[in-house]
Amino acid sequence: MTADSVDPSRFRQLCGRFATGVVVITADDGDRPAGMTANSFASVSLDPPLISVNVDRSSDFHPVILAAPRFTINVLAADQEALSRRFAGTDASERFTGIGYHRSQAGGIMLTGVVGTIECLRQDGFEVGDHTIVVGRVVGGESLDGRPLLYYRGGYHTLE
Repeated sequence: MTADSVDPSRFRQLCGRFATGVVVITADDGDRPAGMTANSFASVSLDPPLISVNVDRSSDFHPVILAAPRFTINVLAADQEALSRRFAGTDASERFTGIGYHRSQAGGIMLTGVVGTIECLRQDGFEVGDHTIVVGRVVGGESLDGRPLLYYRGGYHTLE
């Protein structure tokens, strides 16, 4: 930390005032699916259709998303807090054990029960601080019914 920046706990507190959706990013790790929970997802461009996600370089998912040619954003539903916690804290080899998912025609890993999926081709990555900003070109997806899971002030919430 430098004199012209805030400490990490204060930074978390400040950013925690911004409500976000919760997603699980999935990609193929060679022979098996891989994934991680994130709330650092954003649309970037309409033409071409681009999104970004921020992945901590120390996470077990970091080398997966950098090696995979495609990845999927799974927008979690209000009743999927346990799934979010699983992909945030469970050992990587156990994250898909006993959960529902299927592959799209293009090979994307789609979780069951989500409110939406966004399939992307990895387009670029930029190392910034302790994360990599991964940019994906949107090539498909589904919009499904349901209410999203939200994250605000360090906890999970839903729309009323």
